[in-house]
Amino acid sequence: QVQLVESGGGSVQTGGSLRLSCQASGNTVIWGWFRQAPGKEREGVAAINRDGITATAHSVRGRFTISQDNAKNTMYLQMSSLKPEDTAMYYCAAGDSSFPSISPTAYAYWGQGTQVTVSS
Repeated sequence: QVQLVESGGGSVQTGGSLRLSCQASGNTVIWGWFRQAPGKEREGVAAINRDGITATAHSVRGRFTISQDNAKNTMYLQMSSLKPEDTAMYYCAAGDSSFPSISPTAYAYWGQGTQVTVSS
């Protein structure tokens, strides 16, 4: 069983930056960030495996960067040039697949989420 705790969400204006963190209580093979806006399906944002191989959604490529600190068992999502359409609840997830995937089906463990709100 892996427990995940997200932090770092908040409210910013368009063009601002935030860094999300996800602390894991157990070992993960892959983990990723997902987001869900009201009335929309959960969307994969970025994923990373323990070797540092990443996958990033087209919608955030060039603006969001996923990284990890294996010694701290913590994953990060650096978000820059934020837009109002980035507003959503952001979730951290962990799974056992070998390849980082931004599909929710690859993940068995989920955090409670942290809210990101971008105002225009």
